Amino acid sequence: MSSEPQASPAESLREPQRVIALVDDDRNILLTLSIALQEEGFLTRVYSDGETALKALRENPPDMAVFDIKMPKMDGMELLAQLREESDLPVIFLTSKDEEEDEAAGLAMGADDYIAKPFSQRLLMARIRAILRRTGSPLGTGPSPTVAAENGEGGIIMRGRLAMDPARHRVTWDGTHVPLTVTEFLILEALAQRPGVIKSRNQLMDAAYPDDVFVDDRTVDSHIKRLRRKFRAVDDSFGAIETLYGAGYSFTDG
Repeated sequence: MSSEPQASPAESLREPQRVIALVDDDRNILLTLSIALQEEGFLTRVYSDGETALKALRENPPDMAVFDIKMPKMDGMELLAQLREESDLPVIFLTSKDEEEDEAAGLAMGADDYIAKPFSQRLLMARIRAILRRTGSPLGTGPSPTVAAENGEGGIIMRGRLAMDPARHRVTWDGTHVPLTVTEFLILEALAQRPGVIKSRNQLMDAAYPDDVFVDDRTVDSHIKRLRRKFRAVDDSFGAIETLYGAGYSFTDG
C-alpha cells in the first residue's frame, strides 16, 4: 500500500493558484504589486531586468506576465518580441510612457493590454482577471470564429463589417484584425451589443472599469478617439462609432 498522502475531495477540486510574473526595474513597484497580487490569491515571481526574466519565462512559464517597457539590459519591447517567437503567454505592459506609438507597437507585437503609470491597482487586477478568464481554456479546441459566427455559437458579435470574439478578445473589421486593449474591447463591446442605442459615458465606464475605480468623462472620450484611430488605420472611411453630443456614443452597423 502506498504511503503517499491522498488529496481530499475538496483539495482535488481546488483550482491551482495562477502564477503572475512581474518584470520591472523599480523594486518598490515589484514589492507593492507582488503583495497586492498575493492578497488576491495569486503566486508571484519578480524580475528586475529583461534578460533575467526571459531566461526564467522560457524555463518555467507563469500563467501571465506584467512587463515594464523601460528596463536595463533588455527593454520590455525586446523581451516581448523574443518571447513571442516561442510563446503566447498573456502579457500586460505597465509603463511610465503614455505614447500611442508604444501602445500600438506593443499590441501589434502581441501584448494583451497596456496600462500607464501611475495606475490603479484595482484596475490592473481587473485587467489581469479578464485576460486570465479569456485564456483559461485552450485555444483552437472549438469551431473557428467564422464557423461559430455562421452558426450563432460562441457568443461572437457580428455587426455589419465588425466581428468581435469575446472568448479570444479578438476584433476584425472587414476581416482585418484590429488590435485593442481590454478596456477598448469592453467599450466597443458595450456599444456593439445594441446598435443604434445611445450609451452614456457613465454606462461605458461601468462596462469597462471595476466599480471602485474612478475615471472621468475625458478618459472615455480618449478611449473612443483611440478606437476610431485604430479602425481608421485599416479603413479610412470608418464611421461606425457616432457621437451624440451631450448624450454619449452609439454604434451603427449600417
